[in-house]
Amino acid sequence: MNNAVEILLVEDNPDDANLAIRALKKSNLANHLLHLEDGEEALAYIFDDKNVMPRLILLDLKMPKIDGIEVLRRLKSDDKKKVIPVVMLTSSKEESDIVETYKLGVNAYIVKPVDFNQFVKAVTELGLFWLVLNQPPVER
Repeated sequence: MNNAVEILLVEDNPDDANLAIRALKKSNLANHLLHLEDGEEALAYIFDDKNVMPRLILLDLKMPKIDGIEVLRRLKSDDKKKVIPVVMLTSSKEESDIVETYKLGVNAYIVKPVDFNQFVKAVTELGLFWLVLNQPPVER
C-alpha cells in the first residue's frame, strides 16, 4: 500500500500541474501523487483493476483526447468508482460547465486562481480538506 496513489492529478497544462504538485509537496500531501496528462490516460488508470483507487482526483475540464466532463461521467456512472471524490480544478468559469459537472456528481468545482500565491493556497487547502479532514467511506 506504500506506493498506492492518494491523489490522481489529471492536468494537461504542465505549468498548472507543476504548481499543483509544488503546492501539495509543500504541505506534505504529494508523496503518493500520480500526474496524468489527459482524460484517456485517466480512464485507463481508473478502470484498470490492478490499480488501487486514489483517495482524491483533481480533474481539469478542458483536455485533449477525452475531456474532464466525460471522465467524470464515466467515473460517476460506475458503482465502485463513484465514491471517489472528484474536484474540478479548471480555468473555466462557464456556468454551463459548473452546472453540468455538478449534475454528474462532482464533489467540488474550483476555478484556478490566476495569482500564484492564491493558486498554491487553493490547492493546499483542498488537499488538506480531502486527505486529512474529510472522512471517506471505509469500503470503496
